[in-house]
Amino acid sequence: MSSKLQRAISFTIDAGYQLDKQAFDFLSTLSQTEDPVRLMEEVIKRIEALPQKTLFIQRSFLEEILERTFKEGKEEKLGSLESPSPIPRARKAFHAYAEDAKAEIEVIQDPTDEICETGSIEEYLKCFQDRFKRTQKLLRRRIDVRDATSITEALKSSANTKVKIICMITEKRERKQRVFLTVEDLETNATVLASQKTNEAVIKKARMLLLDQTVCICAIRGRNSMFIAEDIIWPDIPQRQAHKASVPVYAALISDLHIGSKAFMREEFSRFVLWLNGKFGNEDLKDIASHVKYVVIAGDLVEGIGIYPRQIEDLAITDIYEQYRMVSKFFEQIPDYIELIIIPGNHDVSRKALPQPAMPRDYVEALYEGRQVHSLGNPSSVRLHEVELLLYHGRSLEDVIASIPNVSFQTPGIAMKLLLQSRHLAPTYGKKTYMAPEKRDFMIIERPPDIFHSGHMHVIKVDNYRGTLIVNSGAWQRQTEFQRKMGIVPNPGIAPIVNLQTLQVTPIDFTASSTQTHIASS
Repeated sequence: MSSKLQRAISFTIDAGYQLDKQAFDFLSTLSQTEDPVRLMEEVIKRIEALPQKTLFIQRSFLEEILERTFKEGKEEKLGSLESPSPIPRARKAFHAYAEDAKAEIEVIQDPTDEICETGSIEEYLKCFQDRFKRTQKLLRRRIDVRDATSITEALKSSANTKVKIICMITEKRERKQRVFLTVEDLETNATVLASQKTNEAVIKKARMLLLDQTVCICAIRGRNSMFIAEDIIWPDIPQRQAHKASVPVYAALISDLHIGSKAFMREEFSRFVLWLNGKFGNEDLKDIASHVKYVVIAGDLVEGIGIYPRQIEDLAITDIYEQYRMVSKFFEQIPDYIELIIIPGNHDVSRKALPQPAMPRDYVEALYEGRQVHSLGNPSSVRLHEVELLLYHGRSLEDVIASIPNVSFQTPGIAMKLLLQSRHLAPTYGKKTYMAPEKRDFMIIERPPDIFHSGHMHVIKVDNYRGTLIVNSGAWQRQTEFQRKMGIVPNPGIAPIVNLQTLQVTPIDFTASSTQTHIASS
């Protein structure tokens, strides 16, 4: 790409506009004989004078402005037709390795077609009973839990007998360096005491427990229905080797676009789309772009309508259909050979209660008009080139942060690790995370993923736990007034790119206005 063409594109993006594919190709060809910067200056000037401005500039508009400019004789034709046309320098053509790679997508789990709740008390009971039974099976796969008994059997033991019980945490109270737990199983309940005097390590574990999660507690039988905890065992995921792709294809893991918000980072996301097309960034980053076969979006494509009080004041687009049409405009510019996989978030048009089905086509029809989109529910599991991804928007991470000490919005990796340890994506019922009364609990993590991809926190974080790559993919929305009041400091505009052959992550920062977009530190 010539320096003049680079400057023309940067000028266009910085002005708040974007070229569609045909317009870019036209400008690229034109730049070999004319000055593209002068043309774009004139184009932006004309657009600014229009009563209704357009975000995406089309080729027909460029041709019209070019013809008008020549007819009007403005600076006599952008460039001198009298002088010989410069010989274009040889440039390295962008060839996408991913274009020749065959897509390999297998949907392992998607709740969309299995959701069947009516909202009855019986269904809530069945959901929690299903959670307990299936998590109990996961626990009993562990050698150190196979001899666990029910609470009823443990209560029959004599005082000072060592027991193991599989139970669900229903209440947690801390007082004077002691944690009191109320636990239950399918038959009865009991009280467990974790005391610093008895065992300092176990009280630390007790503080990390989430309500409604199922664990195994190693304890000493005390008086009445009391047990003294000696250890707490999570279902946890096993240590293992992750699956890897046999070819070097990459996945861009992003989330939280919030298109329609005044704080949506339009210029930065435009650079991301241009980069996918090999038209932005230095040669090293273009090489990475050439291997991107998948773009996976973990929810909150749009800002939505009526999500929080007085949201209307923060909206640049006040119609939900128009918000998705704008999303479609960006998606249309992503190369066709790149597979696009999306799930909903709490700002999207799917229901708010988990699990969320895929976004209703009636609302998001525009997404399907320009290109193929794989739309799944939240959460979902997919296999890409043998690499298994667990996709979850992440609303329950707020509940983890509110419940566990030393976990904050700036440390989403710790919260995601706790969910893996719990083998459940939303253990706690009745807080910020709405749960639907399904007969089957779709939030249980039965299959340890190779990649756990989440969003919602607006803070990018990459970590690894027991062979699972943890990626919280940040956002494309500047800090809002609500986030500022909450003390949330996002680091948006960074896209984590995963090499599926090595599971190495390259976070690329698109907040720099120059074409030397750089690799960020996660």
